[in-house]
Amino acid sequence: MEKRARPRFTAQFRSTFSGGQREGQGRTLDLSIGGCRIEADMPVVTGEAYECRIFAPNLDWPIRIDEAQVRWVQGNTFGVEFVKLRAEEQVKLVRWLKPSKPSSRQSRESKRSSRSI
Repeated sequence: MEKRARPRFTAQFRSTFSGGQREGQGRTLDLSIGGCRIEADMPVVTGEAYECRIFAPNLDWPIRIDEAQVRWVQGNTFGVEFVKLRAEEQVKLVRWLKPSKPSSRQSRESKRSSRSI
């Protein structure tokens, strides 16, 4: 059984990664504060480092990871650990991962409608 230090959230959105002379596009399949899983056509190797941009929905700008290290590769899917992340980008990532809470007004409306059923 695999144990993770941080929970991962299922996702499906565009990502880009570049390092050295290489550049690729992929699809982020899951995301956590510490890393993500990406599906891409470009082959990568365990230990390589890339700059990544994750185009999460409802954000004006992508989340920029200054350094993401490839930790494992399986076919055209690979996992990266976020090694260097600017403070403002980490705040953006944490806010995106945090589930939004309904306002107190929405909560009251939900309770009223459930009582009338």
